[in-house]
Amino acid sequence: MELLRFRPVEEGDCQVEAMLHTPITEMAVHRETFPTVVLCPGGGYEMVSQREADPVAQRFFAAGYNVFTLQTYSVGERARDFRPLGELSEVVRQVRLRKEWRCDPRRVAVCGFSAGAHLAGSLGTLYDDPRFVALRGDFQGLNRPDAMILCYPVITADQYAHEGSLRNVSGREPGTPEYQYFGLDRHVREDTCPAFLWHTAQDDCVPVENTLAMMAALHRNGVPFEAHVFPWGGHGLSVCTEEAGSRDDYTARWMDLCLAWLGKTFQFQL
Repeated sequence: MELLRFRPVEEGDCQVEAMLHTPITEMAVHRETFPTVVLCPGGGYEMVSQREADPVAQRFFAAGYNVFTLQTYSVGERARDFRPLGELSEVVRQVRLRKEWRCDPRRVAVCGFSAGAHLAGSLGTLYDDPRFVALRGDFQGLNRPDAMILCYPVITADQYAHEGSLRNVSGREPGTPEYQYFGLDRHVREDTCPAFLWHTAQDDCVPVENTLAMMAALHRNGVPFEAHVFPWGGHGLSVCTEEAGSRDDYTARWMDLCLAWLGKTFQFQL
């Protein structure tokens, strides 16, 4: 294993920690490149949760994926003007271009939690949006994920919105066009990447209607997806373990379901 720490944007707020597989060449058959997951922990665009960082990264790495975790990204007032999306875009671009990292450029997924899922979903839907390009540059499609994993995601800008997250990322109040713009369900289109979503019906912070709205938008546009709504559990469950402070053996199944879906989507087996 190789560990990396770097800033994708020299003057930005983003810091990334990566866990990279190194090829084992003792046998004639071995992998030389690996599928990749880029993790976006949540925190309402106010802070970045550590509970949704390393515990998740370790699970994906153990399943054979290179993992890049945004340990920090632009939050608070600095979450405006697409800064977090620009930072995530640069990470994905570098994952595809830096051959020494041994990442398969055709198998790059983003995975986010809560507001981090809004960030991941923004990359899946707004990666080439004219407003984004005008402020953060044209990444020429190198930032488009091949799959997105959205865990109890902030999605809608309607009555079920997580207003704090959308206020921070838009810099505007509910009901304004700028605020409404960051409702991701309105930006899904036919070429949006495949998605895996999960939520709990009891979530009293980010209502399950956020996931239901995204499911409907993906279905309307013919985008493949898998989704799971678990009956019990609150918000911010991460991987549902003691380590993450949220042990829930029933809902913890989301991780195995996700790995099965991602392996099928990427045609990858450990």
